Amino acid sequence: MLHHVELYVADLNRSLAFWDWFLRELGYSEFQSWDSGKSFKFGDTYIVFVQAERRFCQEPYHRCRPGLNHLAFHAKSREQVDQISREIQYRGLKLLYPERHPYAGGEGYYALFFEDPDRMKVELVAPDPIEISTHSEG
Repeated sequence: MLHHVELYVADLNRSLAFWDWFLRELGYSEFQSWDSGKSFKFGDTYIVFVQAERRFCQEPYHRCRPGLNHLAFHAKSREQVDQISREIQYRGLKLLYPERHPYAGGEGYYALFFEDPDRMKVELVAPDPIEISTHSEG
């Protein structure tokens, strides 16, 4: 089980303006807060955002370099994926693979792919309809 993820960001206020909203939409709540960071918790897992030192912000993040490629989250439903997709576009964030949205992950894989303010790829995946019907029957 994943304990926590810690992400250093180029501009803490800009990142928190996005992540605070997004994580609360998914059911996370604020866990810790200090001058240079903030964390959000869901169950036993938490995500931490820390202001990177300016000297480390010279080279922007790119998900194809060694390191973290993306974070993927469970959505409650396809409707939640659609609702957050609309909000992402309203907020002016970059929707990835728009020509294949919401099936950019393949047929039957209903998801949203977008970039956070530092251009980190974020994925929001709807439950598989087959899994939902199996769980509701049994």
